[in-house]
Amino acid sequence: MADNPAEAPRKRADARRNQQALLDAAAAAFITSGVDVPVREIATRAGVGVGTIYRHFPTRADLVVAVYRHQVEACAQAGPALLAANASPHAALGEWMHLFVDFLSTKHGLAQALQSDAASFETLHTYFLDRLVPTCEALLTAAVTAGEIRPGTDPYELLRAVGNLCIGGSTPRYDPRRMVALLIAGLSAK
Repeated sequence: MADNPAEAPRKRADARRNQQALLDAAAAAFITSGVDVPVREIATRAGVGVGTIYRHFPTRADLVVAVYRHQVEACAQAGPALLAANASPHAALGEWMHLFVDFLSTKHGLAQALQSDAASFETLHTYFLDRLVPTCEALLTAAVTAGEIRPGTDPYELLRAVGNLCIGGSTPRYDPRRMVALLIAGLSAK
């Protein structure tokens, strides 16, 4: 699969919809059942046949990598959209951080599965940083410019802090979303 859309062969609209449905279904299945979830379960969630999965993703590793990249892209693209849709950049930052928490809940399972191939894992981690640090930086800059948060927050450090808050997942006694909301509130200049 080519990284540059201009180089990628054109897919039929139904094939693109199937691929999107597969990526969404696989991400949801990975969250609830882990990356070893049966392919049949992913196909059922996506409303497609098992053969359709193998046409798009010949191996489980191909599917895992595609889900990871898809999740990163969705998170990166959400930043500018949230800035445009919100009157407050601080509110946009908070919403984006919650999307990032959702992404991290998928990522932790994927990262563990990808650890066996260190080169692929490192490439995906670099991709993650290259796409999400600038998005976080744009949100932080907008909030600082609006006078809503204090200057000086490093986007990489903020992403790491949120990642650390998400370790261990959600349990009845710990909700990472609540902790992230406290962190974002603590950035406020008011």
